[in-house]
Amino acid sequence: MIQKLFEKENNPRVVGQIADMLNGGGIIIYPTDTTYAIGCHALKERAIERICQIKGIDARKHRFSIVFPDMSTISEYVKVDNATFKLMRRNLPGPFTFILPAGSRLPKIFRNRKEVGIRIPDNGITMTICKSIEAPILSTTLPYDESDDIEYLTDPELIDERFGDLVDMVVDGGIGGTQPSTVVNCTDGEHEILRQGLGELIE
Repeated sequence: MIQKLFEKENNPRVVGQIADMLNGGGIIIYPTDTTYAIGCHALKERAIERICQIKGIDARKHRFSIVFPDMSTISEYVKVDNATFKLMRRNLPGPFTFILPAGSRLPKIFRNRKEVGIRIPDNGITMTICKSIEAPILSTTLPYDESDDIEYLTDPELIDERFGDLVDMVVDGGIGGTQPSTVVNCTDGEHEILRQGLGELIE
């Protein structure tokens, strides 16, 4: 199933349909400010397990990102010191993944994790979905092989053709990007860029 959403002024019925799907443990492919991603309600463990099966990964080892609707809810899930909070405030929303010490509210599947990546993308569709479920979204990149045509990661029609049978919905937000987020490690009170992606960090 493919469903169109826009940066602004979406049909509340359509947004509600997506929210009900996620709240019920469904998984979606949706656009962010960097690339299309696979996502689910971050506290629905069976949905997380489904994503792991699709990607052939171990949830205990793979680095997921957790997408938040705003800064106010981040501290419920991760530990943030004052300097890191200010750094994030200068750069979010934006194409960054900040690696932070994990908190206690994460799903059981992450209980042995010492760190987790968090995002607040600068994308109206992402934020609409996230706010509609009043919870963060667990997110990871689409499965991709270097021999694949890049359009199968950027064109929602082709994404639906390849992955539509594996997920509950593909959210069409137009042609997506190809550059990943900039990853910033903030686990020890300092910050270090681990991967330079789309975002230029304001320090």
